[in-house]
Amino acid sequence: MVPSFRKFVGMVALVIFVVVYAFVAMVIGDMSLQQSSILVKFIYYAIAGLIWVIPAGAIISWMQKPDRAKG
Repeated sequence: MVPSFRKFVGMVALVIFVVVYAFVAMVIGDMSLQQSSILVKFIYYAIAGLIWVIPAGAIISWMQKPDRAKG
């Protein structure tokens, strides 16, 4: 795969992933933590706000991977 195309695909995947992840985390937090204390909500949103870094790092790592030599 051409590096510039890989970076384009990775960028699109990263943007879509972050938007979908944020929406899902927000909906889960809103629906399941309505009666919870402020501390529980804070802990949930702190963890949910940081955990997206792991899959995003995998996508970025894939984007930076060098192409295999042909031949």
